[in-house]
Amino acid sequence: MNLDKVFFQNLMKDLFSDPCEVKYWDGDVVNYGGGAAQFRIKFKEPLSKSEMISDPSLAFGEGYMQRKIDIEGNIQQVIEFLFNNQDSFLHQKNKFVKLVNIFSNNIRKSKENIQYHYDIGNDFYRLWLDETMTYSCAYFKSPEDSLTLAQKNKVDHILRKLNLQSGQTLLDIGCGWGELILNAAKTYQVKALGITLSSEQYSRVLERIQEESLQELVEVQLIDYRELKNRTFDRIVSVGMIEHVGKENIKEYFSTVQVLLNKGGASLLHSITGYEEGGTNSWINKYIFPGGYIPVIQELVNHIAENSFYLIDLESMREHYTRTLEHWAENFEKSLALIQTMKDETFIRMWRLYLCSCAASFHCGNLDLHQLLFTKGVNNLWPMTRQNIYS
Repeated sequence: MNLDKVFFQNLMKDLFSDPCEVKYWDGDVVNYGGGAAQFRIKFKEPLSKSEMISDPSLAFGEGYMQRKIDIEGNIQQVIEFLFNNQDSFLHQKNKFVKLVNIFSNNIRKSKENIQYHYDIGNDFYRLWLDETMTYSCAYFKSPEDSLTLAQKNKVDHILRKLNLQSGQTLLDIGCGWGELILNAAKTYQVKALGITLSSEQYSRVLERIQEESLQELVEVQLIDYRELKNRTFDRIVSVGMIEHVGKENIKEYFSTVQVLLNKGGASLLHSITGYEEGGTNSWINKYIFPGGYIPVIQELVNHIAENSFYLIDLESMREHYTRTLEHWAENFEKSLALIQTMKDETFIRMWRLYLCSCAASFHCGNLDLHQLLFTKGVNNLWPMTRQNIYS
């Protein structure tokens, strides 16, 4: 009896309660879940049993990257089936969100981590992001909104929340390719500073500032937020950045914002959040976002309170991120022919799995996306309703 095959047969039976077909490395085909197969998994060779038991996300992810496993069907749907099967050992043993080792994200290490993910080429990102080159959760006012419109909606939504006034100063920590600071300057006539650790993003923001003749209102610096000295701001925004600082540095992030923000000023934090403490998925940490950490919502709220900030608005945008990731994954596949001229097959399979698994995580509620708006001290002049956001 082939013990490897017996192990994986039992594993597939445990993992998938939905109808599926599994083809093993010896050519044997087995149906699970009953009914017509909704997807097919092909094992070209057995994976390590010990790795599947101790860290299934890493073992499965590497197996797919290395073409030991193939999936025929909607990868996002397959992963959602895994997440939704509450009776499988993944949930019983809480293995799928295995806690990774926590390393200190000092300034040098933070820069290395950011460059690993974001400095792989603006030309690559341009193929599957929207026209604004915005790499964070969009905001869909309607299911029919294009990705570009939804990203513009998101920037507008944030700027409205910040209640910007002409002549104020704005800091964007982790400014990406500059869409938010450029729009803040053009729409509200504020003086905006964007900071990033990505040299690719920095270069593009500089170009955009010149192209739109916004040198008097907008600047960008290639700098860590902890290195920003002797300046304060009326508004501070951070979109999709705090997930990179690491658990041990979240306290420092909020204390730094406390120093940089003027009294009575406001800050908006746009962050992926979790519901259970546990670090981050080990495959994501190894291959996609090294040094990353997804905070739980109560963790962020506690830090806000500990720094004497006043939380004035909290919004979940979970399904907006599901839809955003689905757009990215679709654009990625549409651009596959061009991507294949830039990247090898291992990278492509890695990126495909990343986009699809994240979409599944948000859709199933394993992850959320929250915007938290808070002021430094009491601000009794702040609008008493949310009408300014939606009118």
